[in-house]
Amino acid sequence: MMLSCCTRCVLLLGALASFVPGLHAQTTPPPPPPASVFFSADDIRDVELSPNGDRVAIVRQAVNGRDGLFVVPLDDLSKARMLVAFDDFDVDGFNWLGNDRLLYNLYNKRLGSADQRYWTPLNSIRFDGTDPERYLRSYVMGVPRDGSNEIIVGLTRRDNIGDLAAVTPMRLHLETKKERSAVANIPGSTLSWRFDRLGEARLAMTTEGRGKVAWHYRAPGSEAWTRLLEGDPLKFSWEPHQIDGQGRLYVTETSPAGFAVLKRWDPATGLPEKEPFVSTPGFDFGGWLVSDDVTGALLGVHFTADASDTVWFEPGMKQLQALVDKRLPGRVNRLTCRRCTQPDRAVLVHSFSPREPGQWFVLRGAEPQWLEIGRARKAVDPRAMADVEFHRIKARDGRDLPVWLTLPKGHKPGQPAPAVVLVHGGPWLRGGFWSWDADAQFLASRGYLVINAEYRGSAGYGDEHFSAGWRQWGRAIQDDIADATLWAVKQGRADGQRVCIAGASFGGYATLMGLVRHPELYKCGAAWVAVTEPRLMFEALAASDISVTARRYSLPTLLGDPDKDAEMLQAVSPVVQAGRIKTPLLLAFGELDSRVPMEHARKLRSALRDAGQEPEYVVYNGEGHSWLKETTRLDFAARLERFLAKHLAR
Repeated sequence: MMLSCCTRCVLLLGALASFVPGLHAQTTPPPPPPASVFFSADDIRDVELSPNGDRVAIVRQAVNGRDGLFVVPLDDLSKARMLVAFDDFDVDGFNWLGNDRLLYNLYNKRLGSADQRYWTPLNSIRFDGTDPERYLRSYVMGVPRDGSNEIIVGLTRRDNIGDLAAVTPMRLHLETKKERSAVANIPGSTLSWRFDRLGEARLAMTTEGRGKVAWHYRAPGSEAWTRLLEGDPLKFSWEPHQIDGQGRLYVTETSPAGFAVLKRWDPATGLPEKEPFVSTPGFDFGGWLVSDDVTGALLGVHFTADASDTVWFEPGMKQLQALVDKRLPGRVNRLTCRRCTQPDRAVLVHSFSPREPGQWFVLRGAEPQWLEIGRARKAVDPRAMADVEFHRIKARDGRDLPVWLTLPKGHKPGQPAPAVVLVHGGPWLRGGFWSWDADAQFLASRGYLVINAEYRGSAGYGDEHFSAGWRQWGRAIQDDIADATLWAVKQGRADGQRVCIAGASFGGYATLMGLVRHPELYKCGAAWVAVTEPRLMFEALAASDISVTARRYSLPTLLGDPDKDAEMLQAVSPVVQAGRIKTPLLLAFGELDSRVPMEHARKLRSALRDAGQEPEYVVYNGEGHSWLKETTRLDFAARLERFLAKHLAR
């Protein structure tokens, strides 16, 4: 089935002007929303329907400011019950275990750490708040819908160099707390498993040594594993994606046009079928199949092109999607159903956009009754938020270059605004989506045009675009970011005299190299948790979480070989090139960062000082590779706001 991408990248929610007799129009704009609107904790983080559709479970803030677990009966929303809320922990994720029980785990959002989470045991509780239980395991791999009262947990084993060597799945009985093997015949040193809805292992990815992996498939009713493919995962032309509700295997394969498409796997040939099942032209397929929770029948496919969307095969859900989209226009409306094909079905609507962080409703019955559950961030006024546009431009070598723009209020082409080039991390990730982005919205609320380039090496835009970014740190990737900036200036969107570059992780690295490679473009730079010395990523630093396998096999392909490409890596090292950074610079690091250890911060600061450049510099104690603490997020937002205002002022 061929799908064209659904473009929703210009959202117009213009508020109606109100006129008060005798009151003159304001000459000064209202102050922007405080940073807490963007960076405080979510009011609601997650909502999920019970299997019978009678109630919803919610993770939301309790009165003590911690994230607690609540259950709300849909027959009477006023009877919400708080199941758990702790003074020293927050509820993280949860799953319904049948209709009467919930499984959940914990973390501490007020405490930063090297990996931003730490081990806590699993817990469960009845929907009425009784019969709490605790289990010794913490790694949930699946919740079978087979009535067994079991969950699948993973036991991990590491090798003598500290890398993950194998994951063994076990079925844990929730009442007896006894465990049994979840797989009778394990195909090898398995790193990743995929299970069907009944909890049967269907896919396994094994490590084959020297950076190679193999995928294995087990057909329904069989104990034997079939080896599907093996080799370097960076070079696979196709790979397994998902098992549908009836046990059928789907894969993604690179099409002749260069984009990943979803296909059925043909057991007769052992290969993907010839015709795509779902194609999203201009984008790699990203999404998942939606199956009926009772029968397992395939109902539809959720996918993301420029925006998220759904194609429904089931007529009732297709009709309901149209009804919801009509009532909530200009948004992505993601439907999750229980008893999907039955007259008493219940449907959870998750509605969001760049302006709306998230809102949840439940629809019940054939003539659906609308029940509003709540909003992710109650303090956000969508009317005050920024529009987002998606463009495809040409880089200097002719390559297509996707670019996202977040527009400050009242911004129009031909009225150049001060700009922040916000470089996404990774770099081998997709950076922009048509959804709420706190960083971009915060900057736009301060009057900045935000430019986010999907530079070569970014995922989601085709295999050629992805591989074109290999070994291009500080080189062609940096030119793509500059080309997006120059395009925005030429289009009359950005004020070419007032542009700052900013970003985290690889985005922080690109900020530093932007000041080195294109100093004429940027008035200032702000980099946080930034890679400052690419060669450090190959070293066995005590604090680093980069695996030995990645250092030996994938990074030499993606970044460069530390021996063969030593000269190139030195040329694209911000530490080595620190003497060429002349513009104002804000740096921030996490004390316990395990992805970019503090050695990066120390080396860069020392090199800058040797060059006579003293940056603004802050280290956040207890934080890792992202700002987990709300106090950190608010402090850094204030620092960034002051820094930009100082250096981008007229």
